[in-house]
Amino acid sequence: MNPPFLTGQLLLAMPGIGDPRFERSVIAVCMHDERGALGIGIGRLAPRLGFHALLEQFKIEPGEAPDTPVHIGGPVDPQRGFVLHSLNWGGQDTMEVDGRFALTNTIDVLRAIAEGKGPTRWLAALGYAGWSEGQLDEEMTRHGWFTVEATESLLFETPVEQRWSDAFKSAGIDPRLLSASAGQA
Repeated sequence: MNPPFLTGQLLLAMPGIGDPRFERSVIAVCMHDERGALGIGIGRLAPRLGFHALLEQFKIEPGEAPDTPVHIGGPVDPQRGFVLHSLNWGGQDTMEVDGRFALTNTIDVLRAIAEGKGPTRWLAALGYAGWSEGQLDEEMTRHGWFTVEATESLLFETPVEQRWSDAFKSAGIDPRLLSASAGQA
């Protein structure tokens, strides 16, 4: 039996996942189907990179856009930009994610944010996490990942450094009690 698709969920890396790129990761799963999965990391910030510098690369005046930090979206295609945002804005190639949030990776969302006409809630990320056909499904059967509902609060209000622990707490789990190794019965 196939596991349920995880689109619209937050994927949390368990302690001891075994891949340092994903230690304490929080990934918003934007697409998950029989062909594979794509998610945007929202639990780590790119060092010394603000939104204004990102806009500058596209020769866009920052205008009304705050100079928020940019997230490390994942290890795949780290030069490619994404904006995870509220559903009150849509543009060219915007993908609605399970009625919870949206994802846009075209320049029109950057211009809209700079002009003060973009989504009310958003975060920018470089790169993404990707899984091939069946890969995430298989990984979910082993120790390493846990899922919780992707709420607006966790996506847009919770400080980045608290997202991982607060996401576990939203499921009633004290993250301090998690073990880095799986047990045996």
